[in-house]
Amino acid sequence: MSLTAGWGRATFAQHGMWITERMGAGGRVYAMPLTLRLDGPLDTGAMLAACAAAVERHPVLAAVLAERDGEVRLLPGKVPPSIRFEETPPEPGRLEDEVARPFDLESGPPARFTLFRLGAERHLLQIVAHHAVFDGVSKDLLLRDIAAAYGGSALAPLTPSCDEIARAEQGRVAAALEEAAEFWRPRWQDGQDLLLPGLTRTSLRAAPGDTVEFRLGGEVAAIAAHLGLTRFEVVLAALHTLLYGYGNTRVTVAVDLSTRTEETREHVGAFVNELPVVSGPAGTFAEFALSIREELRAIYRYREVPLARALGGISPRSALTPVSVSYRKRPAGDPSFAGLDASVDWMAANGAVRNTLHLQVVDGADGTEGAEARLRFNPEILDRAACEDVAEQLRILLAGIAARPGAPLDELPLPPRVVPAGRVVPAGQADHGAVIAPVSGGEGASGEGAGGEGFGGEDAELLGQVTAIWCEVLGVDTVQPDDDLFDLGGHSLTITQIIARVRDGMGVELSFEVFIDSPTVEGVAEEIARAR
Repeated sequence: MSLTAGWGRATFAQHGMWITERMGAGGRVYAMPLTLRLDGPLDTGAMLAACAAAVERHPVLAAVLAERDGEVRLLPGKVPPSIRFEETPPEPGRLEDEVARPFDLESGPPARFTLFRLGAERHLLQIVAHHAVFDGVSKDLLLRDIAAAYGGSALAPLTPSCDEIARAEQGRVAAALEEAAEFWRPRWQDGQDLLLPGLTRTSLRAAPGDTVEFRLGGEVAAIAAHLGLTRFEVVLAALHTLLYGYGNTRVTVAVDLSTRTEETREHVGAFVNELPVVSGPAGTFAEFALSIREELRAIYRYREVPLARALGGISPRSALTPVSVSYRKRPAGDPSFAGLDASVDWMAANGAVRNTLHLQVVDGADGTEGAEARLRFNPEILDRAACEDVAEQLRILLAGIAARPGAPLDELPLPPRVVPAGRVVPAGQADHGAVIAPVSGGEGASGEGAGGEGFGGEDAELLGQVTAIWCEVLGVDTVQPDDDLFDLGGHSLTITQIIARVRDGMGVELSFEVFIDSPTVEGVAEEIARAR
């Protein structure tokens, strides 16, 4: 894959992350660390050269994202990724500091490589990349190419180019947009209601996070084989059932879906789209799991269409819903480095969480030995003991499903029902126990629009100019001063275009924060007036 001499279009995922970063809602949550331990007689020079060869094959790792004429472009970076060797072992906390060191998507580079000597014939390679140029599959691809280059193989350039990939994606999304909107309208509700043990409130904002690590046993594979499902479908259906057990009757879990095509399957990059799976759990587990399968198959038809593009009313945010899940099935084994023993931490943590609770699963080739799992949580709103309970209750539930996959949901070993303080549980709905949770409220992804008052004279003229810009960008005839941008169908690209037109026409650089705090014509006009 090459970055051409001219501008290249950014993908939808890159555009969304760029906007989120500009709004101050990204940061460490987008850092994707990967650590490789190497035992044996390592040729450090050859390893550093192999990293450089992999970057040359995947130049997106050296790219930058910048706004040009109201569009976010992917451009060749002026500074290559840092690829360095340190003779001494990292001090305590050094690896975490490298993960926490921020990326600047506009100046780059979006990746860095550090090779540490841990001792005689013991080394550690740490790679940290921004999610805008990296995803879970990219970990396998990058290490595979580094191993091949270290072994002396030449890495062939990849096609198509970044610009061609983005243009093809945008064409497919444009063709599916109308159908996707019809599909999502009856399903999507932008609510944050959630019952979890110990939860004080919900969040859709990136925050410092903690993790609970555990393993899912071979029962996932056994259930999948018995019911004719994939292991991902079993994990997702079990998570929905667990949330139902806590008392959530309408369950929404966002899933990270791969958007890779045959043309991009070998490319390092961010080929992922987060979409919600909504359910009303009922019947037997077998019946419910099959309904989850059917819902996923329906969603797959629109897997490349960002929800915010299909529907209005969704502001830029680091997560779509309070609970999310990512599942990745890896090829068998770790990459092979000539003359070395290699082991990889495929789930290296970044110390952040993008919502309230995220389940991450990395599965083996056949699933018979189980899968690594991790719950990422926000310790300010959900304590560790409660999160450990969630992990254990998921394991207990899966064991119960494996024993009786055809059992009604309410006969499975569900967790104690969570009851918000002050709410009465109807008779017959708390038969598996109940715990009282603090009254919780959601933490909104956007503030309420603050309407300007007393627009007259020059202020009225300014309001008219801003209204005209909104109408042009949104493709509508009229906009009221207090209309919310996102309720009008605005999204991250709309924000970029409004900022560019205000900059070009009025000489004012709008902050991205205004579109979170006051996403109305009045709010934007007030910021312009203050900046003049």
